[in-house]
Amino acid sequence: MSFVIVIIILALLFDYINGFHDAANSIATIVSTKVLTPFQAVMWAAFFNFIAFMIFKDHAVANTIGKTVRVEFVTLPVIFSGLIAAIMWNLFTWWWGIPSSSSHTLIGGFAGAAICHALMTKGMMPLFKIIDSEKIGKTVLFIFIAPLLGGLISMLFTFVTIHRNTWLKSGILLATSIGLWFLFGNFQQNKINENVSKYFKADKYQYEVDKLSYDLSLHSDPEMQTKLDETKLKLVKAKASAKACEKFTGNYEKIGPDEVANQIVNNVNIRDIEISKLKDKLNGYFKVEQLKIQSTKNKFKEAEYIYAKHSVDSLIPISKKYHSIGMDAMIKSMVTKINLDGNKIPEFTKKMRIDVKTDLKKEMEKADNHILRYCLIGMILLFICAFIYNEKMREPKASRTANMFKKLQLLSSAAFSIGHGGNDAQKVMGIIAAALIANGDLLDIKAMPDWVPLACYTAIALGTLSGGWKIVKTMGTKITKVTPLEGVCAETAGATTLFLTEQMGIPVSTTHTITGSIIGVGATKRLSAVRWGVTINILWAWILTIPISALLAALVFWISTFFL
Repeated sequence: MSFVIVIIILALLFDYINGFHDAANSIATIVSTKVLTPFQAVMWAAFFNFIAFMIFKDHAVANTIGKTVRVEFVTLPVIFSGLIAAIMWNLFTWWWGIPSSSSHTLIGGFAGAAICHALMTKGMMPLFKIIDSEKIGKTVLFIFIAPLLGGLISMLFTFVTIHRNTWLKSGILLATSIGLWFLFGNFQQNKINENVSKYFKADKYQYEVDKLSYDLSLHSDPEMQTKLDETKLKLVKAKASAKACEKFTGNYEKIGPDEVANQIVNNVNIRDIEISKLKDKLNGYFKVEQLKIQSTKNKFKEAEYIYAKHSVDSLIPISKKYHSIGMDAMIKSMVTKINLDGNKIPEFTKKMRIDVKTDLKKEMEKADNHILRYCLIGMILLFICAFIYNEKMREPKASRTANMFKKLQLLSSAAFSIGHGGNDAQKVMGIIAAALIANGDLLDIKAMPDWVPLACYTAIALGTLSGGWKIVKTMGTKITKVTPLEGVCAETAGATTLFLTEQMGIPVSTTHTITGSIIGVGATKRLSAVRWGVTINILWAWILTIPISALLAALVFWISTFFL
């Protein structure tokens, strides 16, 4: 347990350093334009980071970070090595004032240590069996797409904002807000369908099919072939059920999650998933997976694991009778089978009851982005009102316009801080959850205890309070000189980009995004306004972050094998 505590402390230390490194970027423009003092800006950003925790329900970034590595290669030494490598690279880039990505260094470190662990213990094997190549591939791709997207959006906002015709730019912004509403509605629908598909375990079965197919290509095994055939059948059924649900999830906006879930339960075959969820509940109640991990480290836990495994194996045949005998009769048979102590029967009964309708409703509600849409559209509409008031209802003056943009920058920086919280502040949650799972203290990242997000948000806020001004200087002054107008455009573009990518489920760097947005507003004036020498150095840091972090983590892991 002491090693887990060390890893948690290291993870929070990384989060603290991330406050130096990444969180400062969300306030760089508002400090550089002197709208707020550094301390005021820090408090402002920290507040809206916590607001983000209430807006983003899916913890998508935490899930991505925590599941970058296949569960069989997630060990405490792997997590330890990844964290050490990430801290080293973050401190190096912070010292030189280079805005590299903390998200990417953590992903690179985690993956590099896992690959080293796999090669040392299993020998050569395909990468897809060690890491989730698709997740990492998307992350690498958006190293370039996110800042480019941020730059293009910031150029659009800047051109629109400086246009002299108030009604034309108001019309463009209104059309943009309508387009964003429908775009985010489409993202919501795709996410709902994805969550429902995952609920039916289509992604889990697909990975198992790919893994078994690869193993069979190396050597024939009748038992493995039988397991592959069974898993393929499960995959076909899971995909069919998920596809059937889309007929009803398409009405989510009209009738809401409760009625959609009700229609799915009444019209879609959910028998297979109910039996599968019962098995999961049995494993969870007897803590089979946790005890399995703990038994490898503590021989006294081995007897507990054997008892738990035997109990689950003896109860699975009864769970398969659920549809014929009913929930109450099934639970009664299970209690009798294992001779459960009377005091434990109420808890066992509560744990074993399944409610697919409630579960599906929760999965769909996680994808609901109504609050995000209202925030983004409301901000754009407020901009329109400010322009009309300042330029049509009052006599336009340079001083009044400057003050307007200073006030609007409070709004745009708040939006960017929400995006920053929704994308970056979750990364260490995923690492701590992975460590607790690897140690057998947690079954799944979704069961993350409340103290984890609280500790992570506190650590990143304290880090922001403590420093990071070197990178603030780079972001706010060295790339291009930023005025309040350009600060509003850069932050709004950055926030829009972060919201877009979060809805697509792609982890991106807030550092890259705001850098691209600042370059965009600089290039709008003239290309020479951007200090391209600084920009090229930043670009190299972006490209090198994942591979260098991976190599550092692999080296740390190799060294750690002599001591751990």
